[in-house]
Order: sequence, then structure tokens, then C-alpha cells
Amino acid sequence: MSKILVSGVKPTGRPHIGNYFGAMKQFVELQNKYESRIFVANLHALTTVQNKEELLRSSREIVLDFLGIGLDPQKTTLYYQSDVPHVAELAWIFESITTIPYLMRAHAFKDAEAKNKEINAGVFNYPLLMAADILVHDADVVPVGQDQKQHLEITRDTAEKFNRTFGETFKLPEPLILESVATVPGTDGQKMSKSYNNIIPLFATDEEIESAVMSIVTDSSSDVPRNVYAIHSLVRDKSSLDKLYEEKKGKYKELKEALIGDLQQFIGPMRELRSEWAARPDEVDKFISEGGMRMREVVHKKMVDVRNKVGLIHHE
Repeated sequence: MSKILVSGVKPTGRPHIGNYFGAMKQFVELQNKYESRIFVANLHALTTVQNKEELLRSSREIVLDFLGIGLDPQKTTLYYQSDVPHVAELAWIFESITTIPYLMRAHAFKDAEAKNKEINAGVFNYPLLMAADILVHDADVVPVGQDQKQHLEITRDTAEKFNRTFGETFKLPEPLILESVATVPGTDGQKMSKSYNNIIPLFATDEEIESAVMSIVTDSSSDVPRNVYAIHSLVRDKSSLDKLYEEKKGKYKELKEALIGDLQQFIGPMRELRSEWAARPDEVDKFISEGGMRMREVVHKKMVDVRNKVGLIHHE
């Protein structure tokens, strides 16, 4: 029997190629090795998105994004977090056995506090909803980047505390550290990020690709435009890339044009596949709905056990 992989993705707007090479691509590769359960984290998104139409639209868009990059609904269960309300109940149970000082050590809370933001309770309790998302599935592995390891440590701590308090119940998931990739630079040389407005969108049109690449900042003191090369290395093998950059040494415009062509060739098929799925909304609705129903059935048994262990009255 395949090991269970669980991961959630917040619907936070249009993805860029940095998101793809940093994580999304690997979800597609991992679906052949694990029983993958990927959810759109729309409950988590409520901490920052408080507009109905925006949340509905962005949740739907991220489903299409994953289908566009090749996530196979026959291999991966894709569903909306809100379709499995058991996680909110389990999060409350976890909140009831977790201390405030413990949660105050969470990086996300510290970051928000450092920025002097008015922090809502959802941000503060965020790690425990995440723990519920994972533990209710008896997940074996959770894909995380190096910077997200603390989230899984909190999940494991929470499982251990529950098990000590109420008896052996939850499996301790292992981190599946995503294959390290070099930080993808944006068009300005900083890390590619929506907040820096320096992205190349993952499903960009040919015109958007051309515009973004031509705006890449280059260093005139070098024959090799480092930012252009770094992005180009994501979509072309090293030997042919080095040969190209040797032949076109110092010819920035021609190198950018070569990158435009390669990115268009790389993005084009994914953009087309995404459009094909977008044209079949009923089919998308059907498998997302079925995914939610299937996951509710799966986690219901776990929650019967949890309710019995903590002393909550449960009627079958």
C-alpha cells in the first residue's frame, strides 16, 4: 500500500515560475510514488482574504493551475479544505491542549508581530489548523521546504502531546524535504516574488513572456548576464546552454531572445492544458466535489476515534 502524502496550497493569486520550480513541479512527480492528497487551503486563506468573490475565484484558479502543470485527478485527490470540516473540529481540540507561550514561538506569528501588525486569532492558531490538516489523514509524509520545517515540528509535537494525554492515536508524519533548487531570480535580480512585482507568470502569454524577459536587469560589466542565465538554466540543459552563452557572449539582446523562445516552448503546452481544463468546468467541479466527499469519508473514522478518546459524545 502506498504511503500517504498530504499537502495544502493557499490560493494566493497567480503562480510564477519560481513557485513551479520550487514546489509545484515536484507535486506532479510525487503523485507517481505516493497516495497524494492535495487540498486548496481556503480556510487558511481566510486570515488574509476576506472577500467572498476573491476567495472563490482564487480557489478555483489554483485548481486549474495544478491541472495545467499535469496533476492527474486519477492519481491525486484534489479537494477544497472547507469540504472536510472535520479539520476545524480537530484544530479546536488541539488548541485546547496547546499553550499560548508554545504558539508564540511560531515563526509566522513572530514575523507578523515584528511588523507590528494587528494579528488576528487565525494567524496565531494557524499552526494547529495545519496540524489537523495533516494528522487527520494519518499522513506518512509532508513535502516541505527547508524554511517550513518548523510547521511540521509543531504538527509532530501536537500529535505526541495528544497521544500522551489521551492514548496512542496519531501517526507522526515525516518531512519530505523538497529537492533543493537555487533561488529563482526575478526580473530585477532579487528572489522572484509577487510582492516584488518581478515575476514571470507560470501561464504567461507569449507577449507577457517577451515583456518580462526584456525587462530583466543585466550587469553591463559582465559578458554573461547572470539573471538571464539563471532563469534560462531552468528550461535548458547545461551543456547546450553554456555553448549558447559562449557563442553569444556579450550579446544580451540575442540571449534574451533565446530565453524568450525557450520559455514560450516550455510554458505553452501547460498554458494550453490549463485552458482545456478551464473549458470543462463541470468536469472540474465533479472531481473536486468527489475528492471532498472521499476525504470526508476517510477522515470520519479517525474523528470517531478522536471524539471517543477525548470524551465527546458521538452518535454514529
